Amino acid sequence: MSVSDRIRVRDVQLLSDDHYLLKKTTFDWRSNDGQWRTMSRETYDRGDGAVLLPYNLDRRTVLLTRQFRYAAYVSGYDDLLVEAAAGLLDDASPEDRIRAEVEEEVGYRLTAVRKVFEAFMSPGAVTETLHFFVAEYDAGMKVSEGGGLIDEGEEIEVLERTIDNALAMIATGEIRDAKTIMLLQYAALNLWRS
Repeated sequence: MSVSDRIRVRDVQLLSDDHYLLKKTTFDWRSNDGQWRTMSRETYDRGDGAVLLPYNLDRRTVLLTRQFRYAAYVSGYDDLLVEAAAGLLDDASPEDRIRAEVEEEVGYRLTAVRKVFEAFMSPGAVTETLHFFVAEYDAGMKVSEGGGLIDEGEEIEVLERTIDNALAMIATGEIRDAKTIMLLQYAALNLWRS
């Protein structure tokens, strides 16, 4: 039996359509014991996204960004957030969108991007699927200083760190972004093996 056989949607209410979609759905769910139970859940739909970690094998470095994130701030994080370059797909393919995001945010035009996995980041309430990429970079690929798009309110600082330093930043709490931690761990396990 598939999940589709176990769910009957009763009602979907649109709660907000300000910037993204917030919906409340009431549905019947068939439990493992065969009984149908009525449940209600809210989902937040902001679209799917992509994230990429640029790396340089010879220099053992990665490119990261640092920027203000309001949601992190109101959750008690009083610092700029260190992240891998990322963005929403906005109707583009994951590969095309992440190439554009990396160029906007860190200033490098990457030639070969490689998808390594995709994941739901918070499936209890958020519908987003995030596509994870890595790509090699070198100085010849730099086309600008990066920094993001001012008209989108972005003020992004570009950081180049050794992989060892970036991994240490996870342990100290300087890197607290889940997608970035996942890509740095991927890099440590698959790109640089000690």
